[in-house]
Amino acid sequence: MAMELTAEELRQYNGTDPSKPIYVAVKSRIFDVTNGKSFYGPGGPYAMFAGKDASRALAKMTKNEEDITADVQGLSDKEIGVLTDWENKFEAKYPVVGRVVS
Repeated sequence: MAMELTAEELRQYNGTDPSKPIYVAVKSRIFDVTNGKSFYGPGGPYAMFAGKDASRALAKMTKNEEDITADVQGLSDKEIGVLTDWENKFEAKYPVVGRVVS
């Protein structure tokens, strides 16, 4: 049974606690990115995505704080395509461990 986490609970998995895995959600699906610690762990280039649903930021290819959200309203077709590419990359590399619920 896959686990279900709220956005609040997901924040605990942001890499600051070395005893916990690092999770990033894409389109509400939670990926265990612990193997990508150099990218998503503290000090990594994508550390700001850890413990969050980064869907909008990935779609827009930005690291702006306000875009690190699950909200994909108003994205262009091109951005939706970019997000799908990211989702496929995550699927190829990292296990899905659950989903974000509100």
